[in-house]
Amino acid sequence: MRAISRYWTTVVPLLAAVVLAIGWVTHPSGPVMIVLVLALVGAVLSAVQHAEVVAHRVGEPFGSLVLAVAVTVIEVGLIVTLMASGGDNASSLARDTVFAAVMITCNGIFGLSLLVGALRRRVAVFNAEGTGGALATVATLATLSLVLPTFTTSKPGPEFSGAQLVFAAVASLLLYGLFVVVQTVRHREDFLPVELAAAEGQHGEKPSVRTAVLSLVLLVIALVGVVGLAKLVSPAIEDGVEAAGLPRSAVGVVIAMLVLLPETLAAVNAARRHRVQTSLNLALGSAMASIGLTIPAIALASIWISGPLTLGLGATQMVLLALTVVVGVLTVVPGRATLLQGGVHLVLFAGFVFLAVSP
Repeated sequence: MRAISRYWTTVVPLLAAVVLAIGWVTHPSGPVMIVLVLALVGAVLSAVQHAEVVAHRVGEPFGSLVLAVAVTVIEVGLIVTLMASGGDNASSLARDTVFAAVMITCNGIFGLSLLVGALRRRVAVFNAEGTGGALATVATLATLSLVLPTFTTSKPGPEFSGAQLVFAAVASLLLYGLFVVVQTVRHREDFLPVELAAAEGQHGEKPSVRTAVLSLVLLVIALVGVVGLAKLVSPAIEDGVEAAGLPRSAVGVVIAMLVLLPETLAAVNAARRHRVQTSLNLALGSAMASIGLTIPAIALASIWISGPLTLGLGATQMVLLALTVVVGVLTVVPGRATLLQGGVHLVLFAGFVFLAVSP
């Protein structure tokens, strides 16, 4: 099984690069578009698989950081390519995708990890200090970047002025950088699994340096394939959402779910191995990177992407975000959770998905 896994994760990124090259010189449609979508999904899955190999080599909490950054690079690439091709119709795509990523990670992945951890050992145990700091950072980033634009008055509508966008981008980048330093250097112990010894015993032998370097190269190839293929299949995503009669904001939800599916599987696997802290690091780290890296990237991209940039959330979205933060705090403070806490977060996630397709 391990040989098969190594084979497909090596071949798929290369195949995705070949499909991308063919797609750029042709005008894909119909069955060819299906091939592109399959190649895109395969590139996403293989990218995160290789990120996990690199993560296993460098250890925790660096491993969670590698996965989060890899997923965010994919997300930023998808957002920028769709915004570049969508014009004014894609003005709210960044907001919708980032908000969807926050809800998926802070409720979907978070709740599923707690549920699996509690099912395995009755109570899911984690470090309240590190998890609480991560949640506070996510809440601050989300408020600065997604809530404040709704209430600022320098520009009409839920948009930042140029100076405000620069401030939000710089503040997001600095705050994310500060968190990374705290997580990996200053207070690394706050982000390690509570039962680290038992967890490490189940995590297997570390890959060799050669294997990790190869995975890093294939990770880069896979990410290039994802960004390029996203550009090619973006019209199909938008047409599919429109044909289904869903609101345009559902495009952002589809993108976020596509990108975060492998992250979800990695978090669930970690929770099954009694590494709930690793699962929560993945969930909150992805939410943090999604905002802390996407907003600066979008601010930079807005220099050459014409049209408005809508970042402010609506009333319903702000209520969901506020409830997520409050419930998250109550979940994190004890440092332990049962099936109830996992179920509450999953119900919040289900409410988000339902309201996204039926506002």
